[in-house]
This record gives sequence, C-alpha cells and structure tokens, in this order.
Amino acid sequence: MAADVQGQAIMDYWLKKDKKVHLRLHTSYGPPERMPVSVFFRDPRKYSELERQALQYCRGRVLEVGAGAGAFPLVLQEKGLEVTALENSPLSCEVMRLRGVKDVLMGDLWELEGVQWDTLLLMMNGLGIAGTLPDLPGLLMQLQSMMAPGGQILFDSSDITYLYEGGVPVPEDRYHGEIDYQYEYKGERGEKFTWLYVDMELLSVVARDMGFNFDLLAGPEHDQYLGRLTML
Repeated sequence: MAADVQGQAIMDYWLKKDKKVHLRLHTSYGPPERMPVSVFFRDPRKYSELERQALQYCRGRVLEVGAGAGAFPLVLQEKGLEVTALENSPLSCEVMRLRGVKDVLMGDLWELEGVQWDTLLLMMNGLGIAGTLPDLPGLLMQLQSMMAPGGQILFDSSDITYLYEGGVPVPEDRYHGEIDYQYEYKGERGEKFTWLYVDMELLSVVARDMGFNFDLLAGPEHDQYLGRLTML
C-alpha cells in the first residue's frame, strides 16, 4: 500500500504550524511544482469567490468529497448544517477530527452505498476524481445514487487549455484535461493518479446525456466555473 504522502504533509503542517511545509507535485505537463500545504488550511477570507458562492448554495445534509483538512466542513458546521467529510487519507481524517470536524468518514467514494445526501460538494476541481473523460459518466452515476430526492451536486472545474500555450504540445491520445500527478513529500512518493479537468461546454453535454440538468452558478472566472447538477 502506498504511503499517505498528502496526509503526512497535512499532519506535519497541523502539528508544527509550519507554513513552509509543502508537497512536491510531479505532473505530466511540465517540471515538478511546489504545492504549499497551507492551501488545505486557508482562512475563509482567502476563499475564491466561486468557493464562497458554493458554500452559500449548500443545503440540507451535505457530503464533501475529498475534504482534505476540513476547511469547508468547518465553515458549514458553523452555519448549522449537518455535514459529512469524506476522505481516503487516514492522516487527513485524523487532522480533521483534531480540528473539530464532527462527522469524518474515511473511505472510498465508489464504495458508499445506502446513504444519501441533499448536497454533494466537490470543490477544488473535485470531479477530477473521475480520472479520465470516459470515466466521467461512471462517476456521475455513482453520485446520482448518493443524491437524496431533490438533491444537488455542487462542483467547480476548469478549462486548462492555457497549460498548452507557449509551445507545450497538446496530447493527441487523450482529452487535454486529463493530467497525471504524483505527490512527493520528504523524498517519498505516493501513488500516481490521473485527474480530470473538464471544460464547461463538454461537462454540460455529458451531464445532459446522463439525465442531469446543468446550471452555471458562477464564472467562467480565470478559466474556472461553478456548476450545479440536478436530476431532470
């Protein structure tokens, strides 16, 4: 089993309160990048406008998929909402509990059955968990099974065409929004994974074909947009 690289960095940041803690991010589109772990702990005043609006649209029982260090669940709790923080990183889950997140669920989205929520929240390009464009319908089907009647899926996503400006070749064998990643922390690397960034026009087509209604709630702003899916 691969090391919990992201979780270890999040735990070290929490224990040491060291803002210099960072992950090294290996990507398929360029050289490694530094990712400050402080992004998982940022103050609500530093949220983007899209993130602020997404939290305003949350209602009923909320599930955040990929909750990280619990930044959004903590805010939603303060608003009086019943929120579950789903995360597959054991150490990240422990940090969320230490920070006061009331309902932390360690597990895999694909294995959840028999429980439904009014709002499914997938921020920080959370639909990317699909991995590839051909796998996006499968993710939407899984999310649909987790929606209570009248429920909604809130998400942000991006059109990352800008990554291929300046002579960077556009992939010819797959959708340009499929990016390979690997986290590294203190010389140890986690598992490689592929993350999907899907542009708004394409997302709306796939969603409609799957029986969803797509609403643009905000954006596009700096190539990013906030959307909502409900059943037709």
